[in-house]
Amino acid sequence: MKLSNDTLSQLPQTIGRPSYDRAEISPGIVHIGLGNFHRAHQAWYLHALMQSGLAMDWGIIGAGVRAADAGMRDRLLAQDCLTTLIELDPTGRSAEVIGPLIDFLPVEADNASLIRCMAGSAIRIVSLTVTEGGYYQDAQHKGLDLNHEDIRHDIARPDRPRTVFGAIVEALRLRRGRGLPAFTVQSCDNLQGNGQITRTAVVTLAQQTDPELAAWIDQTGAFPNSMVDCIVPATGPAEIALARGYGIEDTAPVTHENYRHWVIEDEFCAGRPPWDLAGAIFTDDVHGYESMKIRVLNAGHQVLANAGELLSIATIADCMKDPLLAAFFRKVQTAEILPHVIAVPEMAPEDYLTLIEARFSNPEIRDTTRRVAYDGSSRHPGFVMPILRDAVRSKAPIDGLCLVEALWAQMCTGLREDASEIAPNDPDWETRKSVAERAQKNPEVWLQQSQIYGDLSEQPGVVERFSYWLSMIRSQGCRAALSEYIGH
Repeated sequence: MKLSNDTLSQLPQTIGRPSYDRAEISPGIVHIGLGNFHRAHQAWYLHALMQSGLAMDWGIIGAGVRAADAGMRDRLLAQDCLTTLIELDPTGRSAEVIGPLIDFLPVEADNASLIRCMAGSAIRIVSLTVTEGGYYQDAQHKGLDLNHEDIRHDIARPDRPRTVFGAIVEALRLRRGRGLPAFTVQSCDNLQGNGQITRTAVVTLAQQTDPELAAWIDQTGAFPNSMVDCIVPATGPAEIALARGYGIEDTAPVTHENYRHWVIEDEFCAGRPPWDLAGAIFTDDVHGYESMKIRVLNAGHQVLANAGELLSIATIADCMKDPLLAAFFRKVQTAEILPHVIAVPEMAPEDYLTLIEARFSNPEIRDTTRRVAYDGSSRHPGFVMPILRDAVRSKAPIDGLCLVEALWAQMCTGLREDASEIAPNDPDWETRKSVAERAQKNPEVWLQQSQIYGDLSEQPGVVERFSYWLSMIRSQGCRAALSEYIGH
């Protein structure tokens, strides 16, 4: 049955669906980067509130700033912006249809429709899932990269911006001119201090063209930090077939694990939904939650994914089934990651690691090593490097973290150990591949990528252990290196 408003009542009784009248929803949120994660996470929390008769004035309008977002728009509009969520619990699967998304804006090169919508008085939150690499960060100075081609364009043509931040600045300029208040900009990406990073990006960009506007945004806007957590695989033919198994023709279904967590800094300038009533946590101190999740889960993903790619292991769950990889994961975590993680009120780092091991081992979640390894150019600086820097600073063990980096460097050569080819898996793949090939003869070349490693290339211990592991992987193979590390 084709998913639509008209067919909701005809779905099998075992499938959850909106109990609220979707015609009664009014917009309050624009979400930019409307992919699988958003629909399984933030949109689900809003759906849960609407099921209780709450937050009906916080409907979501989807948006995108990349040409690829147009395909998602077409798929969702064709099914009245409904989404089938399929929970993959090892003890059994379940499905529900959610409906807080009420429209999806045209995807345009100048972002005119997006700007017009955000400038309207109904919009009180603009939220983002634009990936870790979508924040145009200067790796050296940790601010907005003003030399990036897209940012330079937005400075020269602020009325026709290419980037999400340019569109936000232009919308806020229009709101200020009309006497409307600023909206909250809410990052839902895996970045430590994601709210502060977003504030810096928006305010810095505004300063380039209108310092008074920048000051107004900084003083009256809000950019809450948050931690988001739910494993959501990419959608492909298998996931579409899974939805069909429930009798639903959904061209954009979402599968997800049986776990969600959302911790939000309670800093909103124009109101917010009561997400805490659906299980989110509001707190004045998000940092501990962010650090634990990003270091144990996100960095942990990088511990596994590149080795998995080299060894032709398809999924993260399959990696955890491999005794050598599972032992490698646990040793790196316990010896080199957990010492740099602080406890949160609900959970000690050791208990969180046990939870992550169970979640990664869920055989129902077909989370591919390819997806998890994608965009190492953003994920390694964002997830692994902060731990490595802390370890160097405190003279703590770094051997396993250096091996993780060597595995990434080897993966970027584009060949698995069975000689099969790894398809381009990074926005800057050709550069990474070229450097990885040169590093086969001179490992230090890899560490000299300053946008990723900064001054770590000047740390003798890092250089020595990275070079040792990359040379061993090249000469003896991935499993030999993993075995030696575990045996230490």
